[in-house]
Amino acid sequence: MEFFIQQLTNGLAVGGIYALIALGYTMVYGVLKLINFAHGDLFTLGAYLGFTSLVSLGLADQLGVGAALALCVLLVMGLSALAGHVLERAAYRPLRKSGRLSAVVSALGASIFIQNAIMLLWGARDRAYPADLLPPMTVSIAGQPVPLIRLVVFAVSLLVMVGLYVFINRTRMGMAIRAAAIDQGAAKLMGIDVRRVVAVVFMIGPALGGLAGIMVGLSYGQINFTMGQLYGLKAFTAAILGGIGNIPGAMLGGLLLGLVEAFGAAYVSVAWKDALAFFVLILILVVRPTGLLPERVAEKL
Repeated sequence: MEFFIQQLTNGLAVGGIYALIALGYTMVYGVLKLINFAHGDLFTLGAYLGFTSLVSLGLADQLGVGAALALCVLLVMGLSALAGHVLERAAYRPLRKSGRLSAVVSALGASIFIQNAIMLLWGARDRAYPADLLPPMTVSIAGQPVPLIRLVVFAVSLLVMVGLYVFINRTRMGMAIRAAAIDQGAAKLMGIDVRRVVAVVFMIGPALGGLAGIMVGLSYGQINFTMGQLYGLKAFTAAILGGIGNIPGAMLGGLLLGLVEAFGAAYVSVAWKDALAFFVLILILVVRPTGLLPERVAEKL
């Protein structure tokens, strides 16, 4: 039972991180029908910005752990959103009227640029978050000790995802995003500024990715400039698994992928955990080609 609970909580924490990153993919696809291949590298940028805030700026020593983490999250999410806005203006907006292949090539080029920029700014070696920043606290679940950081990561991920869902379905900007996802031409005729909608989407996704980057740094301690490739691929897989362009689908896909990885590594083999995750993806897509929640983004974003 202890082993099962440990893997369950680990899977939920990792799945929450995947889901946060997957939301960036699914929102951009929902509005533009475009896969932002640079999104994983913006997640990496968020992790390094968090490292700089906590280590180079020494926020924890100046403000205390709680205030430092809160300020770090705000700074990283804001700067990641700004980076996403700049990316949209520089790499995607000039190609809006071009073919989709041009946008895909631009996205891949932006990914390479961001990854190498991170390497040049922070160096090629791994960076470590402060080991003593969070004390190794545990919480008892069914009589078994579970690291508190796992529960915090899962709880924060869940709250942010629910907040995004409420924002999309209960606010005027959310209504504009859903309208642009249905038909951009009709949305323009109704007075919706589609360019502003696209800019907001490109800011929300990287902001969530930046938050996920901080969580990875706090959970695992070390970060590197190439980790966006693996996490981005896993998050993209989660988005497809749940139904690309569907916010609840991205949530479900991320959590499911995290659980499959955790239990696969525990009960089968660590070496096979990635293969098992993609095997489950293939198996589900054979049965449901549109994903677990196949509603179109226009109907369910």
